[in-house]
Amino acid sequence: MTTQDRRAEEIPGFILERTAKRMKQVFSQRLKAADAGITADQWVILQELDKVNEQSQLELAQATFKDAPTITRIIDLLCKKKLTERLADPEDRRRFKISLTKKGRALIDRLMPMVKEYRRQVWAPLKEKEINELISTLNTIFDNIS
Repeated sequence: MTTQDRRAEEIPGFILERTAKRMKQVFSQRLKAADAGITADQWVILQELDKVNEQSQLELAQATFKDAPTITRIIDLLCKKKLTERLADPEDRRRFKISLTKKGRALIDRLMPMVKEYRRQVWAPLKEKEINELISTLNTIFDNIS
């Protein structure tokens, strides 16, 4: 049976999208239950800044695969919530670097145990070898369509 002959729930791309959406929905519910005050998309930006602070909007967009208008909107919201701030780029005054605030760092510290537990639960049925194979397969597909 070819991919074209399969029903939606049998097509790998559909299964991948369905799984990603379910993971995001459940994660969003966990954020809400933790009274985080942020969305899953906002968490992605905070987590990226936790790894590498003071990034440009372009760097954040590239690292998180979000388009420019989306990243601008998310950063605007995070700045409004005082979780991030825009700092003048010392190399180019027309640009800004996005940085975590103390409040943003505190939120990450508070949420990280919940995030780690959620990830542990999601991946629990898989062995480390299976996770590595999945990552390798997904990266091969990504590279093939880049």
